[in-house]
Amino acid sequence: MSEKGQTEKVTVNIDGKDVEVPTGITMIEAAEIAGKEIPHYCYHPKLSISGNCRMCLVEMGMPMRDRGTGEPVMDDDGKQKIGWMPKPAIACNSKVSPGLHIKTDTDLVKDCRNGVMEFLLVNHPLDCPICDQAGECRLQEFATDYGRGYSRFIEEKNVKPKRTVLGPRVMLDDERCILCSRCIRFMSEVADDPVLGFTERGSYSTLTCFPGKNLDSNYSLNTVDICPVGALTSRDFRFKMRVWFLKSVKSICTESSVGANTEVWQREGKIYRITPRRNDAVNDTWMTDSGRALYQQVEAEGRLRQPVVKGSNATATEAVRAAGEILKSSEKIAIVASTHSSVEEQYYLSQLARSKKAKVFAVQHLGEEDGLLQSADRTPNTRGSLVTGLLSDLPSADLSDLASQIDSGAVDTVLAVHEDLVAAGLTEAQIAKVQLIQVATQKSASTALAAILIPSLTVFERSGSFINQQFRLQKFHAVIPGPAGLLSDLQIFASLKSLVEGETAATVQVKDAWNSLSSEIEELQGIQFRSIPDDGQTISAGNLANLPFPEKKSLKFDAREFAREAIGVSEAS
Repeated sequence: MSEKGQTEKVTVNIDGKDVEVPTGITMIEAAEIAGKEIPHYCYHPKLSISGNCRMCLVEMGMPMRDRGTGEPVMDDDGKQKIGWMPKPAIACNSKVSPGLHIKTDTDLVKDCRNGVMEFLLVNHPLDCPICDQAGECRLQEFATDYGRGYSRFIEEKNVKPKRTVLGPRVMLDDERCILCSRCIRFMSEVADDPVLGFTERGSYSTLTCFPGKNLDSNYSLNTVDICPVGALTSRDFRFKMRVWFLKSVKSICTESSVGANTEVWQREGKIYRITPRRNDAVNDTWMTDSGRALYQQVEAEGRLRQPVVKGSNATATEAVRAAGEILKSSEKIAIVASTHSSVEEQYYLSQLARSKKAKVFAVQHLGEEDGLLQSADRTPNTRGSLVTGLLSDLPSADLSDLASQIDSGAVDTVLAVHEDLVAAGLTEAQIAKVQLIQVATQKSASTALAAILIPSLTVFERSGSFINQQFRLQKFHAVIPGPAGLLSDLQIFASLKSLVEGETAATVQVKDAWNSLSSEIEELQGIQFRSIPDDGQTISAGNLANLPFPEKKSLKFDAREFAREAIGVSEAS
């Protein structure tokens, strides 16, 4: 690093053009900066270097100097001669240095790639028409771009195990494996669960689990993501849809406060899979297996689709209007908020609470922290509820305080948002004492007791933003349309606010919420939804950093370090 904290640069020459790149990076990374693709299989930017596939071979050379005098050796044109290495070098494990010259497209390089591809395909089954990886397979792509185009192999191919169940979520086809070792390195270096390895030698080498072990880690599906061929496949997604029919939408994992960046893949209104989206500040290129399964809530058996008003079916608009009348007439209102709600939804709910001077409660949802991408706070937006002013303190362990107020008669109306009040500590007798308005997506014990039930949209059917444990504001987008006739939480809360204030309910969008958020909330000043980068932006934590949040450490977050830095920034400002 330089004195100003900037990364030092070196100039290298790639295919005849000088490029300035950060010092210490590899040739394969330098080529990427220069817009040149160097094909590779075993290399992955977030794993250690193994250098075993040899697909990234390039020619490299350095400016020549006289061994005796140390003076540059010049050619007839007055330019310093380049001393080229006699053999190609692997670009994944060779660091750049000042004056380095790289050739990525010479006849020698092409011959090397051609030879590597031919050897990789010698025992490959060539079953692309039935392979789940078809359409996003590096072997398929590189065979087209760098391969011979035909096979000279006439002997019988080696036969290896097929449809091997490595774990509850991953299937192995060993005949397709090219022995890149990405999966082995990931499980050892990132997941810290070294259960995979190679057995046998040469062309008989086989990927397998160690004796007595299974690939049952909550991060096992990341091995499917990084497998460059179709050797490892997801048992959930296997044979369900060709990837070229799918469209991806950028989203955020709601499993915990880590806020892993994701891509949700859908076709014709149906979600088929969730994969991680690279964000070096949050989750690198990984996510949990349990987070990938969250899309199943969209078509879950307990999904709510029918609004109910006092035991009778109604439309969503009628249910909201009835709820507005109840809230308008009551002066003893309690709101059970959700830290699963987005920043925009929490803002409108806080406005509703202020308008009616309602008491706001929230329940913590905690789980065991794994130190990677599953934090102790199993909701995505606790920080958002604090920043928007919906909550003034961290959520409680249960609703015992609300139960006491119901018993004392201080509360006669409850608006519950995505919370099972029975599971949170209220009895059916206590719920019977109040008029319960329930906003939810899934059936629960308390939805059956609600006077007014307003089904709403899942996170995959609406847009908004969350603030994760790093106080990083991140946006997500609607992936599919919601069930016909249902309203989003944002529209429900905005309509209720208008109704209790005697105004006509108007259609509200996320951008409308940000017109108010950016002007009223100091931490969000000047921000608009469309201006939030795809990888998010950090906002000031201020005094909120001192609260005793349950999270301790994750892949990119350390609670002690974060609090120390936040206090330092606050004092400096």
